Amino acid sequence: MSDGNPQITYDQFAAVELRVARVLNVQPFPKARKPSWKVQLDLGPLGEKWSSAQITNYAVDELIGTLVVCVCNFPPRNIAGFLSEVLILGAADSDGRVILLSPRSAVAPGERVY
Repeated sequence: MSDGNPQITYDQFAAVELRVARVLNVQPFPKARKPSWKVQLDLGPLGEKWSSAQITNYAVDELIGTLVVCVCNFPPRNIAGFLSEVLILGAADSDGRVILLSPRSAVAPGERVY
């Protein structure tokens, strides 16, 4: 069931490179228009990448070491002078806070999500 968006094929979905990453480092991002963190991620064989993420409802110490799901094949995006290389995925709760998507069990950084 869809909310009005067009249906896509499996091949279109498979073109989105979803991978698991481990949060290595979190830094303030005061230049961002909306409250955000600069997040350094370990993507295993893909190396380390950075993301601008509107997940300030999480404290830095809550994020370090956490496994998250990311889109890795969007082109890098310049956000207030910072190059965001991947998109960390989450869903909004009833209060509008972004709740991170993560695997239910330990998975190696860089593993593909299907």
